[in-house]
Amino acid sequence: FSISTYNKLWTDAQESLDVLLQGEREVKPIKDHVTAFKALATSYIKYVQVFRNLDTAYEQIVHPQKRLAIRQVLEGVMGRILELKNDMVTLENSEYHYFDDILQDLKLLPEHIEIPIPKYFINENRKVLQEREKLLAEILVNAGFQTQEPVKCMDFEEAIKMIQVAERARQGRLRATFMKQIYLEEKRERQAKLQGKTGPNPDDAATCIQKIWRGYIQCKKTEKIGEEEMIFLGMVSDNNLENIKYYNSAIQIFTVSTSMLRAREVNILRGEVQQRHENDYQKALVHTKDRLKQTEGLDIKETLQDQIRQCFIECRNIIGKFPDYPTEEAGGSTATFSQKTPDQVDEELTAKEEAALQKKPKKDKEKEKEKEKGRGKEKKKEEKQKTEKKGEEEGWKMAPSNFLPVMEEGSSQYNAVWNNRDEGWNFLQERDPELIKQEKREEVEKEIRVQVDEVMRQELKNLKLVVDKEQSDEQKKGKKIEKVRSPRISELSLVHRTIDSLYKELAERGLLIKAKTVNLSDYVGKYSYLGTALRQADVEPMPSLSDVRQLIALYAILPLGSQAVHEKAPLVKAMLLAGPAGVGKKMLVHAICTETGANLFNLSASNIAGKYPGSSGLQMMLHLVYKVAKQLQPSVVWIGDAEKTFYKKVPKAEKEIDPKRLKRILPAFLKLLKAEDRVLLVGTTRRPFDADLRPFCKVYQKIILIPRPDYASRFGKYFKLPSLIITILWKHIILQNGGVVTKTLNLSCLAKLSDGFTQGHIFQSVQTVLSERRMLQMTKKPLRAVEFMTSLARQDPVYKEEEETFK
Repeated sequence: FSISTYNKLWTDAQESLDVLLQGEREVKPIKDHVTAFKALATSYIKYVQVFRNLDTAYEQIVHPQKRLAIRQVLEGVMGRILELKNDMVTLENSEYHYFDDILQDLKLLPEHIEIPIPKYFINENRKVLQEREKLLAEILVNAGFQTQEPVKCMDFEEAIKMIQVAERARQGRLRATFMKQIYLEEKRERQAKLQGKTGPNPDDAATCIQKIWRGYIQCKKTEKIGEEEMIFLGMVSDNNLENIKYYNSAIQIFTVSTSMLRAREVNILRGEVQQRHENDYQKALVHTKDRLKQTEGLDIKETLQDQIRQCFIECRNIIGKFPDYPTEEAGGSTATFSQKTPDQVDEELTAKEEAALQKKPKKDKEKEKEKEKGRGKEKKKEEKQKTEKKGEEEGWKMAPSNFLPVMEEGSSQYNAVWNNRDEGWNFLQERDPELIKQEKREEVEKEIRVQVDEVMRQELKNLKLVVDKEQSDEQKKGKKIEKVRSPRISELSLVHRTIDSLYKELAERGLLIKAKTVNLSDYVGKYSYLGTALRQADVEPMPSLSDVRQLIALYAILPLGSQAVHEKAPLVKAMLLAGPAGVGKKMLVHAICTETGANLFNLSASNIAGKYPGSSGLQMMLHLVYKVAKQLQPSVVWIGDAEKTFYKKVPKAEKEIDPKRLKRILPAFLKLLKAEDRVLLVGTTRRPFDADLRPFCKVYQKIILIPRPDYASRFGKYFKLPSLIITILWKHIILQNGGVVTKTLNLSCLAKLSDGFTQGHIFQSVQTVLSERRMLQMTKKPLRAVEFMTSLARQDPVYKEEEETFK
């Protein structure tokens, strides 16, 4: 059943993707700004739907070759989502977007556009991450940054006594249950003798069942009458009753049941099956390739040589001489002989000869360049004017995508191979040997073609010498001498050192730290439903915590988790999280590392003070960080209190730590990062307005405002799909700290009175109230809202003036 279900989910996702790709091919310029954004947002939402379905299918399907096909399309869709997000940012000049009206038209909930985090980011590198985590823990313990819990030793006699006590207790429990069964059997026999019957009376049994059922029905009726009476008296509203029901259902969901445990077991078993099938598939690839080389290798080699020789003869008959053999960089014989006819080769050669004849002396070129310089400015002005006019006339047009070819290739592969494929023989969803043969036959042909190219290249030289009497280019010009760049001093000092030694040095210096295990879903927050209405009224709304969670997933987690996405998607090298204290900036940094398995480097001003002194030491430190981060990617370089690096004027109290050490060298560090380097610089700041904004904003490409939680996030229902777990910020934190939420705790009152306070304030207040003594009194004395007010009142909230300054 599950195989057909997830195959159907994959099919639906591919059909939706085909419709989107067809729309991408037929895109026309849009003049209206609002219409352009609506088209972009609609496409973005539909791609997110496809992404969610493909992610679920990839996670659940166990067929190794299907997973490869899904993975290709999944990464293409991820990259396209990032491109559409970038287009929306450039169109609206804002990082935050609101889709209330579009979601209403598509009949979707905000939860349906939540960006999922693919589990394969961690699962496919779990062994490497666990080994690295153990190594880092050992280094931190030896360096004194982390204390190891002492292991209690036990004597041999004490261990024997403990085992004996446990065994006697087990035997006693078994004896008690056995004696209880004997007692119950004897009791039944005595009752049967008294009644003169061998079994219970059917009338008595029916009466007992009727009593229990009538009592249950009467309890439900009484409860309903009580609720109606409370609503009639105005003591409780309908919404509060619904909230109470939601709370009760949430408590039931949070209790671990046998079905949830069974679901976890199934997920573990599915992962084991996926890994076993993947290992079998990898072994079959090697075995099939070796067999094909043995059986078909000679035939492939002979046919290739015959084809190339025939091409030599045809080209000489048409041109009058033998053609030049393509180099390995150009693709060898595949570049010319297998794809082009002799006529096409002749046209290319004649075009090269004409281009060589048209070349002019250097003096003429220099004169022409001087003349062109004078005309250059006028041409640029004219071109700008033309492009502006064209832009006004044509309107907005979607930027070209780097991921459309990937998605189209994956879609065509699905239609050619997997759509309507008969898999009745493959109930266990193991590898398909025929597909492996097709794939490996192409690889074998490529490898043999490289060998054939070497042989035929030499054969062509011999033919030219004998028939055309030509000399090779090497004999005419001689070999060119390549110049080798001399390495820098910092590079020379690290050449002979291993990555493990550099990793250890950074950990011992405290620059490489252990990330806390925090998931992005733990950052609880609700979607803002007033964004579109406020924007239409020319009022810029404050972003919600749900919007922040989306941006972290799009700009940090998805690119860092996938190499293919990071190389082609819009490159984000640096990101700044700005907001008041306690809104969860550091938590988000740790969540990025947890979801992607990234290393965490701490380059905060307070952490690097006194380490690697001097300018050369600073260069050495950044070179160390860059080398380890690039080699063991993905990596996150975190700078806490990022405004200190760009202080306008350094305070006297902080002059000793020299907080502006990184100001000049950070731009150079970012220039080193390329598209293939999954390294992200993340800064966090609670006072960005203290920095010199011009260089500050040049370093951090994306600046994300993280506000305090609004009323909806503090109280409103947040559904976490697909299990529909209802979480509320106050309730989430209380349950997280071991508290129990009952009807006596007025969460709505808490949400209203905590306006202006951050998640950190709420967390601190809950921890203060829920002491050990209060936890013991929980059953007799349930929690009330008044208890949290005292601890909240002792903390300073985020005032409107500070919020406006951040905004």
